[in-house]
Amino acid sequence: MTLRKITSLTLLLAFALLILTSLILYVVPEGRVAYWSDWRRLGLSKTQWGDIHTNSGFLFLLAGLLHLVYNWKLIVSYLKNRAKQVQLLTPAMVVALLINLVVVAGTLFQLPPFQSILDFGHFFKEAAAVKYGEPPYGHAELSPLHLFAKRTGLDLASIQASLANAGIHVIGREQTILAIARANGLTPKAVFEAMQGTATNQTPSLPLPDQPQAGLGRMTLAQLCSQHGLDQHQVLATLARRGISADPRQSLKEIAAAGGTDPHSLYELIHEAVRTP
Repeated sequence: MTLRKITSLTLLLAFALLILTSLILYVVPEGRVAYWSDWRRLGLSKTQWGDIHTNSGFLFLLAGLLHLVYNWKLIVSYLKNRAKQVQLLTPAMVVALLINLVVVAGTLFQLPPFQSILDFGHFFKEAAAVKYGEPPYGHAELSPLHLFAKRTGLDLASIQASLANAGIHVIGREQTILAIARANGLTPKAVFEAMQGTATNQTPSLPLPDQPQAGLGRMTLAQLCSQHGLDQHQVLATLARRGISADPRQSLKEIAAAGGTDPHSLYELIHEAVRTP
């Protein structure tokens, strides 16, 4: 057993681990969705997969540098021309450089098949958002119960009663949604659904917050109005006065793009329509 053999085998295994973690992270839901649904693969969370990927990358880098040292003579031989002189831009090096430049340029200019690869990954992430659901706001799972109630417009006493009726034990108002979920073997999403079990009888829809929620662009205008109890006709009229034509079945991203704006600016217009009688 030599250090050279160990280096080569370490490099091989680190490469295999990078492939595995890269594939997992390629299809993993967006962070807000993964944390809200407590997403896991092979028992590991998104954060754990990301940590393994990062440290495996450093291991691959270190092993690669050692491998480079051990095989320096061979690599130099690849850079020699027919006269046995070292030449940086050998035909093989030029081809290798062009391949890398094509990948970088194709990615930056959103050309196929490079953009198709990225779009395919976005497809998985959007499908996961539909399957697992979006949190009411970013990192909602880390909020204490009383702050979560305030930010979602739910009555604290009502949601505590809802959780008790669902058999979910809560230590106190300072306990985070994530802590409540893990203590009861649930996901934050399931805890939120339990809260709405009876609380929604009192509060049929969540008030429209001042700041847009995560994943806003993917929501249709109809979904936004339904979720927050908005007058759809009032919202459409407000957008029309600003020269923005909208179909309730369109996503906010689509409406914003057609109106020459962005989803957040569109949200501000809708929020203004709600505040203005």
